[in-house]
Amino acid sequence: MKKINILFWVFNGLLAALMLFSAISGFLNPEAAKEIVTKHLGYPEYFGASLSVAKILGVIAILIPGFARLKEWAYAGFAFDLIWATYSSISVGDPAKQWSFMFVFIILFALAYIYHLKKQKAAAGSTK
Repeated sequence: MKKINILFWVFNGLLAALMLFSAISGFLNPEAAKEIVTKHLGYPEYFGASLSVAKILGVIAILIPGFARLKEWAYAGFAFDLIWATYSSISVGDPAKQWSFMFVFIILFALAYIYHLKKQKAAAGSTK
């Protein structure tokens, strides 16, 4: 259980840092974020700010104890975010060097979620 807990916190801590960094960077440099989201990717102006808020709420959901269903929704939201961000970049014709690194983040997400499930399973097994 100790190994599972350590790996859970490593992968989920990195995932949380990634999502917080991307959310906060949108708030710190809103003009640059708006340029990328609206002009380059073609999304509406409100999309970037609402996505940043959702990421912050998702980070809170995965890091606080309890609220299993809310955590599942947060993980689903992060999966959609990473997959659609990659797809959006590919669909506007960005070269592979601009979007290929996203697969590292998708693998990080997968490891965070796998260890979330392992931690849940281990906790359920220890209460029996």
